[in-house]
Amino acid sequence: MLHLRLITPADRTDDVVELIGRTVGATHLVVLPGAARNPEGDVVMCDVAREAGDELIRGLRGTGIDRTGSIAVEDIDLSLSKRADEAEAEAPGEGVDAVLWEHLEEATHEESTLSVTYVAFITIATMIAACGVVLDNAVLIVGAMAVGPEFGPLAGLCTAIVQRGHRLALRSLTALLVGFAIAMAVTVLFSLFMDGVGLFSEAQLEGPRPNTGFVYAPDWFSFVVAVLAGTAGVLSLTSAKSGALVGVAISVTTVPAAANAAVALSYGDMAQTWGSTKQLLFNLLGIVLAGTLTLMAQKWFWAMQRKRRAVTPEPAR
Repeated sequence: MLHLRLITPADRTDDVVELIGRTVGATHLVVLPGAARNPEGDVVMCDVAREAGDELIRGLRGTGIDRTGSIAVEDIDLSLSKRADEAEAEAPGEGVDAVLWEHLEEATHEESTLSVTYVAFITIATMIAACGVVLDNAVLIVGAMAVGPEFGPLAGLCTAIVQRGHRLALRSLTALLVGFAIAMAVTVLFSLFMDGVGLFSEAQLEGPRPNTGFVYAPDWFSFVVAVLAGTAGVLSLTSAKSGALVGVAISVTTVPAAANAAVALSYGDMAQTWGSTKQLLFNLLGIVLAGTLTLMAQKWFWAMQRKRRAVTPEPAR
């Protein structure tokens, strides 16, 4: 269940209450006339099943109260209410599968901004991965995967494509391309420094690397992994039960390839540099393609669910 707290101008309250009453899956309606002070207005609260939340939020925005008042949405961890159980049963589909597009856009907006923190994380991840590819050390590769933040702009780009959000698309592309460019440039300097102090060597890079050799040898298998990772990442982001380790799965196809390209460039090995760059671009394409198609499928699915379950709703109680 979701809890909505609304501040509505007095002349819009009746429309808002009527909209909530028409929404299948909404319940626990509370109206506090004149309770809001900044901005002034009435306070309206209700609970709604997650699977009905997107439709209700979209309708509330249609009344304009997001501009003249406020719409705040919170997840309810525990709700002991027979009426809440009935509301969830009335709503179409399953809450765990529901997509809250407003929440998705807000989350990806924050995660896809080119900030100092984002650049620091992706740079550190690439340098850790550089140590991993030189030493052919799987533990370091996993560490780099855990640090990499690039799924944020990738998800933002997928969302922007589906929702036709030009600003979000530009912000996401900027964070993705500039972030990787800075990370790889710094990693080239890092590699030169490590070589200078005797911790990296060209022989290590050129020698057999059974654990990390895949990062500069793009093939269709890599593309399949990228597609699967992109699908899993978007499902995790849109699901009510997202997994913290999905970001690691996403990073496996990106950060190591960027690191290997940077290290190879520092030694003038253009074959590995180009191979790793192709691997990186190939995998980014697979993730964006899969993520976009997954979001489109979810959008279509929920549109069909609403049509099938179109019934005359009971007033919210």
